[in-house]
Amino acid sequence: MIADDDLPRPKPARLQPLLLDPLGVAELQAYIGELQAEIARAEADIKKKGAHRNAADAFFKFG
Repeated sequence: MIADDDLPRPKPARLQPLLLDPLGVAELQAYIGELQAEIARAEADIKKKGAHRNAADAFFKFG
């Protein structure tokens, strides 16, 4: 028998799914704009962290 501690824990949802049925076209377009802005923010942070990682890798390879 598998213990509960051995099972993978479910990842918490970062975004709550929005009920789309009651939204009009303009509201859906605005929602897409908000999601695209959040994606752009996350991608910018990925680039920033990648640059920091590359700098650290370069620094420690000189030793």
